[in-house]
Amino acid sequence: MIPLEFSRRSPAESLATGQAFYASMQRRRTTRHFSTDAVPRALIELAIRTAGTAPSGAHQQPWTFVAVSDAGTKQRLRTAAEQEERAFYNGKAPEEWLSALAQLGTDEHKTHLTDAPWVVVLFRQVYGLHADGSKRTHYYTQESCGIAAGLFIAAVHQMGLVTLTHTPSPMGFLSELLERPANEKAMLVMPVGYPAADARVPDIARKSLTDIAVWR
Repeated sequence: MIPLEFSRRSPAESLATGQAFYASMQRRRTTRHFSTDAVPRALIELAIRTAGTAPSGAHQQPWTFVAVSDAGTKQRLRTAAEQEERAFYNGKAPEEWLSALAQLGTDEHKTHLTDAPWVVVLFRQVYGLHADGSKRTHYYTQESCGIAAGLFIAAVHQMGLVTLTHTPSPMGFLSELLERPANEKAMLVMPVGYPAADARVPDIARKSLTDIAVWR
């Protein structure tokens, strides 16, 4: 164990810092309309480093972020994703699910996968590997990767970029296309870039504090 690096702030300082962060995150929006303008690799690296600071079960850090900028690979990702999504939107998905998605304007066309300069795929390591190749149990991998994804999204927003959480169903094709080992399962596809000049977002509102918090 080592000493905790911590500098205590006054309640006023904490409030001001928290309010500024909340105001910034409240402006965060998901868009499917990306500019093709280049984004420096250093920014993607920084977002992944930030995601890697997330707490994880037994500190096993069960995540792998695969960052794709190659145009050919992005096109193969899009082609495979759209094939799965066509089946989803045309008979596979229950009507209730499609109704819930209707307000977001989603469909089987995934232009964001080729327009965005980067596509970052988060893989969850369902188990680890010892040096001799034997399996090592990983704990709370869903929760750990979920927290890491949230930090990644926040980092992207703080750098003035946009992203989208895309979950093609099923996602098995990603492991094969991106040559990931058997212990990794795709969890999220996140295109990252600048919004297109004519980017649009759904006219929706977030729940109020009274809707998401209970005080005892």
